[in-house]
Amino acid sequence: MSEHPKYDTKGMPFRLLGSSGLRVPVFSLGGWLTLGGSVKGDPVREIIKTAWDNGVNMIDCAEAYAAGQNEIEVGRVLKELNFRRTDLIITTKLFWGTRRGPNDMGLSRKHIVEGTKESLQRLGLEYVDIIFAHRCDHTVPMEEIVRAFNFVIEKGWALYWATSEWSAQEIEEAHHVATKLHLIAPIAEQCEHSLLHRERPEREYAPLYRKYNLGTTVFSALAGGILTGKYNDGIPEGSRLHVEQDPQFKRKVEFLKSDEGQKQIKIVRDLTELAEKELGCTVTQLALAWVARNPNTSTVILGATKPEQLLENLKALEVIPKLTPEILAKIEEIAGNKPQPWSTYGRPPLDLFSKRSVL
Repeated sequence: MSEHPKYDTKGMPFRLLGSSGLRVPVFSLGGWLTLGGSVKGDPVREIIKTAWDNGVNMIDCAEAYAAGQNEIEVGRVLKELNFRRTDLIITTKLFWGTRRGPNDMGLSRKHIVEGTKESLQRLGLEYVDIIFAHRCDHTVPMEEIVRAFNFVIEKGWALYWATSEWSAQEIEEAHHVATKLHLIAPIAEQCEHSLLHRERPEREYAPLYRKYNLGTTVFSALAGGILTGKYNDGIPEGSRLHVEQDPQFKRKVEFLKSDEGQKQIKIVRDLTELAEKELGCTVTQLALAWVARNPNTSTVILGATKPEQLLENLKALEVIPKLTPEILAKIEEIAGNKPQPWSTYGRPPLDLFSKRSVL
């Protein structure tokens, strides 16, 4: 076996993932819809190599992405590139499975255990760093879910577990069960967060950030491409909303025709002007930097169909320090959608720097 290539952060900043001691890059690489899906073969290798060459050593996968092909493609490339396993942070997610049997999906102990083993087989790895519950399963007792992920960690198949698109109530329940039974609690939440999607990550999760030091691995920071500006004048041929046949994308096309959709397009146009005139960057880079600047964001997951796209998005690192309080105030004025704080019911608010102030 040839010598492992040496990992260099190339100046990539790292943050702790939630309450854990795991350090993750501010920007990570995701495989939803792309790696193993619309992107196969050598281009997958090129994208992952480009990420690595620019300090991105974290790759986010899922059993359901491209019906398992995402994990297979990523695993193949990791083997070909011969990266040292300890230099990598590999994550995957369980819920939908790759088959449709009654126990081939969900979060029963059976699927968590068997699904984890199948994911590792597709990836060609002995363990993943983080295994996510891709959704909460309301048909399974929370105690069973927490015990099963605890078992997976004790077996050495994963180092941590986390949640994805869980409600604050569900995350809270998982923590209560873990505390009561002296088991391992989830360390992070993979949620949608962007300048156009803010209520859950900024308002609903607010108590969890303070109480459990919850971290987020953010997806769709560009609001499904809307914040790139490419849909400002309709749906261009070859774009995701033009190509993808999934119902969620068809709903997005209809949404953009609505008054609310056009309101979002207006926000993107105004943000574009701010980005170009005052920050010397693209609206895409502004949108990514804005999410990354949030202190509760552990990592922002980037999708890419080609290396050039990834390199362009990574320039958002240069924009983060430029987001001064004055610029952030201008962004808020344009967006006009900051979640409202919880009501004080007529009482004077607590001092802003109070430990229990409601932000």
